[in-house]
Amino acid sequence: MTRDADQGRIGDNIMRFARVLRKAGLPIGPGRILEALGAVEAVGLANREDFYWALHAVLVNRRDQQELFDQAFHIFWCNPKLLEGMAGLTIPLPAENTRAAKDEISRRVAEAMAGNSRGRDEEKTEFDASLTWSRREVSRGKDFEKMSAAEMHEARQSIARMQLPFMMVPTRRWQPDPAGTRADMRASLRAAMRTGGDIIPLRKRRRQRRHPPLVILCDISGSMDLYSRMFLHFMHAITNDRDRVHTFLFGTRLTNITRYLRYRDVDLALDRISGAVQDWAGGTRIGQCLHEFNRDWSRRVLGQGAVVLLVTDGLDRDAGQGLGIEMQRLHKSCRQLIWLNPLLRYDAFEPRSLGVRAIMPHVDGFRPIHNLDSMKTLTEILGQPSERRMASMTKWREMAA
Repeated sequence: MTRDADQGRIGDNIMRFARVLRKAGLPIGPGRILEALGAVEAVGLANREDFYWALHAVLVNRRDQQELFDQAFHIFWCNPKLLEGMAGLTIPLPAENTRAAKDEISRRVAEAMAGNSRGRDEEKTEFDASLTWSRREVSRGKDFEKMSAAEMHEARQSIARMQLPFMMVPTRRWQPDPAGTRADMRASLRAAMRTGGDIIPLRKRRRQRRHPPLVILCDISGSMDLYSRMFLHFMHAITNDRDRVHTFLFGTRLTNITRYLRYRDVDLALDRISGAVQDWAGGTRIGQCLHEFNRDWSRRVLGQGAVVLLVTDGLDRDAGQGLGIEMQRLHKSCRQLIWLNPLLRYDAFEPRSLGVRAIMPHVDGFRPIHNLDSMKTLTEILGQPSERRMASMTKWREMAA
């Protein structure tokens, strides 16, 4: 570091800042900290914007980390004494007009900053935990938006352990089975030829059963940002658990990410997806993206009675223009179409938007997807007959009509 940097102990502050980011969920190790020190030494401390982008270039490697880094930077470097005297997760904002002052502070950043402010000599606070609930039980029903960094980490681990007991459906192929219900005449005649035709042993067969293909269409617009990121871990677990799983992300354009989810390392898979997707957390054009899917991909991936999971809140920038026609075609091309909507977590949810009204008549199931319990329920209902889901859609279709 430079002489001014050594005098101002900038190295120690950069190390503390990196620890805050690590507590907030960013994967930062000692190597990253050394690279950050080298980057700051290269650009100097004369320009605050150069200092910001030097740290950003080293410590941020995914698009979803930008907001956390931006909030933590403006809070940490605007006022070093800001960390003193913070209570709980409440962080007083600096007086100057910064981006962090305009937006709501992320809970993960607040928790990391609050943890960083605790000294070693502070008085420990004890409380009685009787008549409380297990943290694991509470986190299973907690909304993803309200989770802290530690709870998000535990949720990802729970999602990685989920198994999908998918239903088995009969195919057109047959296989030998002594207890089968249909006689296999070819196999019986071949067996009779081995004995000269004196005895004709009866061979039987049965239909092969196999789980149908699974196609996932996930919305990654701004309103679905956090939920789609958590659902990506669910998609990764399913893709590595069984074959014939196809995943597409859509916002203003359609992106096939199936091959990226086949990486065993979830961090590597998400990093490749982040580089391939160009419209993350942007607008939503559901009708246009479904038109592109029906035109280019439906005949490739919807064969053999595929089951489709549509993950979106139904909020369309085009106000549902052409969405009903594309949903009807998609519904006719698959065995079952299940709609997963995080807005269903609200008891007062009503299908009022044009996009929701256009989607509702063409789905076989309508489920929430906002916490671990909803994902667990999804794995259970996928093994149920489609008649149950059709019965549960009656009230929603009446409300949409």
